[in-house]
Amino acid sequence: MRTNRAGTTSWQARLLSKDHRGSSNLDTSTIKGLVFDLDGTLLDTLEGHASSFNRALQKLQMPTHEIDAYRYFIGNGARVCAERSLPDDAVELADQCVALFKEDYAETWQETTDPYLGITDLLNAQSDKPCAVLSNKDDVFTQKMILRSFPNISFACVAGYGYQGIVKHKPDSSGPQLIATKLGVDVTSLAMIGDTATDMETARESGMTPIGVSWGFRDREELILSGAKHVVDTPQALAELLAGLTTLQTVIESSDNN
Repeated sequence: MRTNRAGTTSWQARLLSKDHRGSSNLDTSTIKGLVFDLDGTLLDTLEGHASSFNRALQKLQMPTHEIDAYRYFIGNGARVCAERSLPDDAVELADQCVALFKEDYAETWQETTDPYLGITDLLNAQSDKPCAVLSNKDDVFTQKMILRSFPNISFACVAGYGYQGIVKHKPDSSGPQLIATKLGVDVTSLAMIGDTATDMETARESGMTPIGVSWGFRDREELILSGAKHVVDTPQALAELLAGLTTLQTVIESSDNN
């Protein structure tokens, strides 16, 4: 795998080559709905991804990786993860690697997938605000994981890659636009909550408010450089931020009605 002198892979360096930091001020009066990323935001799926990809690599007689390496492989879909995990001279095996990964993952993901501590309480506290899920994971896995992990949470929309034959991989705007339509709001009135630069880029490209969470796969620096308006370190901190949004939203709407 190519790395620069700082130890950053070449694709990571390109990802962070532009500083997208914006104002820290958040116009809370415009937030009408919340869009959550799945992997690394709602669910801790790192071990499951790493184990299934490593078993796929072993079957292809390719070198495997430590679990932490997958923090930077995951985030842009299974094909990109396969390309990042394979040696540079073996990227032509990416399709085979993806097929082997999906076969393994379909049988094993339930063993190593759980919500982060505090996430269920966070979601339960958003009863006054429609919530959606947008993932680069294949839709078939996205739907199954949400049903198993949050059986009592009513999401306004759950969309993984390929949902209804429409949703493309983030940062493409197809997912945000579809969710906005289902929620009956303008896409610019949504907040995108995620743990990677891809999520922040998705928010920027679609005009959503980008909120980063640092408990997932990437660090605060990546989130800040990629344009996060706020970065929170725990689900409780996010709940407090969103509670502030709710309070201000209520005050503004009450004032408008007087």
